[in-house]
Amino acid sequence: MNLPVMISLVVFLLNPFMQQDKDPYERQRRDMVSTQVAARGITDPAILAAMRKIPRHLFVPSAIAPYAYQDNPLPIGYDQTISQPFIVAWMTELAKPNKNKKALEIGTGSGYQAAILSETTGQVYSIEIVPELARSSKDLLAKLGYNNVEVKEADGYTGWEEHAPFDIIMVTAACDHIPQPLLDQLAEGGRLIMPLGDPGAIQELIMITKNRGKINRQTISAVRFVPLIRK
Repeated sequence: MNLPVMISLVVFLLNPFMQQDKDPYERQRRDMVSTQVAARGITDPAILAAMRKIPRHLFVPSAIAPYAYQDNPLPIGYDQTISQPFIVAWMTELAKPNKNKKALEIGTGSGYQAAILSETTGQVYSIEIVPELARSSKDLLAKLGYNNVEVKEADGYTGWEEHAPFDIIMVTAACDHIPQPLLDQLAEGGRLIMPLGDPGAIQELIMITKNRGKINRQTISAVRFVPLIRK
């Protein structure tokens, strides 16, 4: 048997084992980005690359991992959800991230949005009020190598003054008003993205910008998020 034939035979025999090592969700991730995210107008290359890379199925309970790349939010326990992929991408793009910026996230949940911010910003501080989610998301983000993310269990309403000001503040739970501590901790030129309105109804996704101390508010779209929990 000549050498090329032997090589082909070895590759054929090893192929099943090689396939086992491949990420079975890689294709679903690519499809998610192309059909749900890029097709709806998200153009930031860093965000698209992050969403193709990050294993979203690890950020949901294992029983529903096969549904992780569908076009809808999913439950993660404790009456909390992981947001629809497009909403994650849209909120991130509105925040205009880059590696020179520092981000604060209110509502870590499973940690998926924090992972996206980790890939697209310089440093991420994330607050989760549910103890079990704070622990599990912190462990998962560390396991996946997101060393520029710091998670703590606390009431996100008051922000994280120790590390303020923040170029980006992203709130992933609805409140009927804009928390004053978050406005105070927003950097000059920064952006705050959050759902505003009655947690039991349709809310408005808003963007707050701060320029020369002046607060400007813009309504982006109708959304529905879980309520911001207070201690």
